[in-house]
Amino acid sequence: MKRTFAIANRKGGVGKTTTAINLAACLAQMGRKALLVDLDPQANATTGCGVDRDALGGSTYGLLMGEASASEILVPVEPAGFDLLPATAGLTAAEVRLLALESGRELRLRCALAEIASNYQTVLLDCPPSLNMLTLNALVAAEGVLVPIQCEYFALDGLSSLLEVIDQLCARSNPGLEVSGIIRTMYDGRNRLARDVSAQLQKHFPDALFRTIIPRNIRLAEAPGFGVPVTQHDRLASGALAYAALAGELVRRGLSG
Repeated sequence: MKRTFAIANRKGGVGKTTTAINLAACLAQMGRKALLVDLDPQANATTGCGVDRDALGGSTYGLLMGEASASEILVPVEPAGFDLLPATAGLTAAEVRLLALESGRELRLRCALAEIASNYQTVLLDCPPSLNMLTLNALVAAEGVLVPIQCEYFALDGLSSLLEVIDQLCARSNPGLEVSGIIRTMYDGRNRLARDVSAQLQKHFPDALFRTIIPRNIRLAEAPGFGVPVTQHDRLASGALAYAALAGELVRRGLSG
């Protein structure tokens, strides 16, 4: 049974942050303790949870730099019912400072989360859309990887490169790391290309592919502007129902602690 998941894809615009926020919210609705960690300098997960990043006393930058503990920067996301370790634009500087370290730079997040990880049944790490030092920290801290993937032409290329990185980390820094699930996002079944890519994913990754498909949905796109998960914006929207189903599938697969 796994507890900590990196939500990663080197490609941007595939629904990583949308998945992180709404999966955390749906797990919380199921009565499970969930923590969301924002590791993207764009801080979209933070603002999407209704948190004012300019008013924060601490962020994941301080966490990675050893200047603050996880419990010191923790923000409850109410009434969604999960907790957040927020980010600010200053996280960009963490990438530079981590690269300058001679050793242990990829272990910073794992060590920082050790203080509070056992308090949660699921920890979700929202990664930036690149395979940089922030993403590397997430992959070393994680027990599994959830890969949101848009069913389009270049999707399989991005997935292949991520799998190569995971294989390298398994051999070097995190032997137990594996792809725990691939999530089809922003799906439009009327699009032939989307159907074809979905079929390819089913063919090549039958065990890793979640059955739940996240559709293109205007309510999902609107919710971050209101600073709430889609389940609070419109609980009957197709996107809200899909993420509730995804959370249920995650638990049924035994992937949530």
